[in-house]
Amino acid sequence: MLNIPRILVAGTQSGVGKTSITLGLARALARKGVRVQPYKVGPDFLDPTYHRLASARQCYNLDGWMMGADYSRELFTRTASGADLALIEGVMGMYDSMTPGSLEGSSAQMALLLQAPVALVVDAGGMAGSLAAMAQGYDRYGGGNNVSGVIANRVGSADHAELLKNALRLGSAPPLVGAVGKGALPPLARRHLGLVTAEDQAATRQILEQMADAVEAAVDLEALMALAKNAPPLPAPSAGAEAPAKPLARLGLASDSAFHFYYPDNLAALEAAGLAIERFSPISDKRLPKGLDAIYFGGGYPEEFAGELSENLSMLEDVREFISSGRPVYAECGGLIYLSRGVEDRQGRRYPLVGKLASWTRMLDRFRALGYVEATLTRPSLFGETGATLRGHRFHYSELLEDPAAAPDWAPAYRLVRARTGQQADEGYQCGRALASYAHIHFASAPGAAEKFAERILEVKAL
Repeated sequence: MLNIPRILVAGTQSGVGKTSITLGLARALARKGVRVQPYKVGPDFLDPTYHRLASARQCYNLDGWMMGADYSRELFTRTASGADLALIEGVMGMYDSMTPGSLEGSSAQMALLLQAPVALVVDAGGMAGSLAAMAQGYDRYGGGNNVSGVIANRVGSADHAELLKNALRLGSAPPLVGAVGKGALPPLARRHLGLVTAEDQAATRQILEQMADAVEAAVDLEALMALAKNAPPLPAPSAGAEAPAKPLARLGLASDSAFHFYYPDNLAALEAAGLAIERFSPISDKRLPKGLDAIYFGGGYPEEFAGELSENLSMLEDVREFISSGRPVYAECGGLIYLSRGVEDRQGRRYPLVGKLASWTRMLDRFRALGYVEATLTRPSLFGETGATLRGHRFHYSELLEDPAAAPDWAPAYRLVRARTGQQADEGYQCGRALASYAHIHFASAPGAAEKFAERILEVKAL
């Protein structure tokens, strides 16, 4: 059995401050010598970069719908080993899920799955006795989800904090473990997809230290740790697959400020399947690394670096030749933009890019797609045979201006279904062994997907 203290920081809704408070907790505890293992519920690439900096440990996503319950629990127990505390940031409001009436994909589902006590973050501005009713409701809804403590945010004064504390006590609600003052938490920089990706620089570290100072002054850390230690033991993780002693093939991974949206356990699965990962920068490297057998272009912000990417002509030419050689290339979201003819920014300026995907992409002022998707393969592809299904999500502010499948040799490889609405579309554009899609896929959603990807690479390498 694995006995790991853990707590899930949930919010009553989006925007109540749970990310900032979780980061403050992670940093405050880490600088006291607590080994904090961070997690983020849901398909988020940005918040985990801050968690990693705050705790000095890799942050992992947990998602009951996209990854599945069993895999999420297994990933948690495998990666929490050796930590003093597992700190899990929830997603949206505690009970916000994929569909009304279901807990699937919600913070509440993850709390139940991991038997994790919940610290509920509430925007307490303008609130008094109503806090007790809210805390009771969140604790008891759906049969009870173990809300063990309340962290009030945007509290007006010490007297206000005392009023909230007494309201919870008199209402037999979970106790107040923190009262963060209005304006006490410094803001984090934002971009159209959410937070700006955290970079390890002095300004970011200073903000994290300010968050830690604010949280340490407002939250009873000892009481929070005591709640976390009430979590019962979990089954010990099974022995995970290990990478072969000698890699079987080399996978180039686009990795820089333009391309950095990757799930760390996806990359670990590829390594376990026999792939040696070699990172390169489409922005600054003039050539692809020599000897690559395949390339993976993840998501990110290529539109923010369109000028630099477009001007790196030698890299663009290398990528074109690599695709033409028939070696596997997988591109997700930002990677799809990079493989397209180019990107048109919001001011109408156009930047030519690789040009293999027969369409221009155009940036929009609001998101074009947001939410979970399920992709069913309509033809053999990099991740399996016809009929195989994979789960992931889409979140993008760009659109294709032409239908890539209208070009010779390109065809849809996916039947993409939006999980919330059931809306369907042909997607996952494939030409030879190149596959480009707006969907961010989690490999755990289709057992054997990472192994199949490695097999495809080895088949080509053997030719």
